Amino acid sequence: MSFGQPGSNPYGDQPQGYGQPGGNPYGEQPQNPQQPGYPAYPQAPQGVPPQQGYGYPQQPGYPQQPGYGYPQQPGYGHPGGPGPRLASMGRRFGARSIDFAIIFVIYIILMAGGVASFASSAQDCDPASTTYETCINDASSGMVSKILPIVIMFGVATLLYEWLMIGLLGATLGKLAVGIRVLRADTGQKPGLLKSFVRWIIPTAAGYVSCGLGQLLVYLSPFWDNSGRVQGWHDKAASTVVVHKD
Repeated sequence: MSFGQPGSNPYGDQPQGYGQPGGNPYGEQPQNPQQPGYPAYPQAPQGVPPQQGYGYPQQPGYPQQPGYGYPQQPGYGHPGGPGPRLASMGRRFGARSIDFAIIFVIYIILMAGGVASFASSAQDCDPASTTYETCINDASSGMVSKILPIVIMFGVATLLYEWLMIGLLGATLGKLAVGIRVLRADTGQKPGLLKSFVRWIIPTAAGYVSCGLGQLLVYLSPFWDNSGRVQGWHDKAASTVVVHKD
């Protein structure tokens, strides 16, 4: 077709233009053309599902983490783990000393009643009487019969003091005074009655070994604990830790 004739195209044969059916005003171009200077975006292999969500692409050598958040921390009570600071042995012995003083005062008050009863009975015995020795023995027997219930009451009082306060409050009066408390090593919650009983019975039972030496060893055992949580044998048995109070 020559220039100037009807229906001729002065620019030669071109694709259908703008406004014509199927026309493209810019000519035929491939979809998503690769721009010069930029690498082509890689396509996922067939059959491999695309990654979900946003974020940085997974780097080689690092496992894929599910979602966002902090990396897994050590358990409660471990050095560097969540929760308060572990209590020092100085604070723990200070708390134990206060508790011992409180229990000792209770013991003295209870024992004073039995001693006063013996003294009263002994005063009634006449030293010049031939039955003086028998009278003293009877007074001693009466004192023992009165002291035995006192000893039982003292044992119950110490049990309730340590067991209930640790189980329900996480601290005795001595621990509250120095600012420490006993918590479960796995959850950081109060120990509860079962764990607090286990924690109490171990040093108490050990106290009957070698005139109290066993109990002393239990209380000293956190010094050679290699777990890093300053746990005594009674703490390990009950799965508890002693920490600073918030």
